[in-house]
Amino acid sequence: MPDRKPIESWLTDMDGVLIHEGVPIPGADAFLKKLRESGKPFLVLTNNSIYTPRDLHARLRRMGLEVPIENIWTSALATAKFLDDQRPGGSAYVIGEAGLTTALHDIGYILTDHEPDYVVLGETRTYSFESMTKAVRLINDGARFICTNPDETGPSTEGPLPATGAVAALITKATGKQPYFAGKPNPLMMRTGLNAIGAHSESSAMIGDRMDTDVLAGIEAGMQTFLVLTGLTRPEQVENFPYRPSQVVDSIADLVDRI
Repeated sequence: MPDRKPIESWLTDMDGVLIHEGVPIPGADAFLKKLRESGKPFLVLTNNSIYTPRDLHARLRRMGLEVPIENIWTSALATAKFLDDQRPGGSAYVIGEAGLTTALHDIGYILTDHEPDYVVLGETRTYSFESMTKAVRLINDGARFICTNPDETGPSTEGPLPATGAVAALITKATGKQPYFAGKPNPLMMRTGLNAIGAHSESSAMIGDRMDTDVLAGIEAGMQTFLVLTGLTRPEQVENFPYRPSQVVDSIADLVDRI
């Protein structure tokens, strides 16, 4: 392999890398502390669109992890950035929580169920038959279908929960329309995140616990990639994929000295 440039900026997934079921993974605090002290640009990413960066900052702080608000990048923010580039000042019918509605409000979008430009589907714990029916009818009437991320399930202490990708499949089945997914593994989320911190892909690295989202998005965005084994992808599963991370490590603790 050709030599890569030194890593000057870091992107890391949150669940499975820094925390697991609401508990910090050993080494996460040391990794974040060293990042802050280094002055290197960094982002903590999540495909979950429920929370605003301010919410996540507070949640992480309660766990003992300090991540500045401006260093948090969500699929909701990536979705809003995409829509702002595509159709500034547009309108959307939104199924989602404050993380998504706030991001769209912040770019000047009107949230409406009257002839919206887009139907935007995000994460929520209260998917309703009524809202999904309305989304189907609006898409059939010409609204463009956008989703924050393709994750079919999400984690909880009780076990997996249906997530955005699963609900998107239902709407696709009812409309025949495939959505555009803004979050991982779409490298758009990485590229917009890198732009937000003024970083370049050739000198950046992505850390994740999933081969099919984190590593794939990092590779497609042109970054070095590190797979940690504290989340979903198991060591024996790595060879099942047609691509490989730059390096596989046991946990985030193994990367502290790389900063």
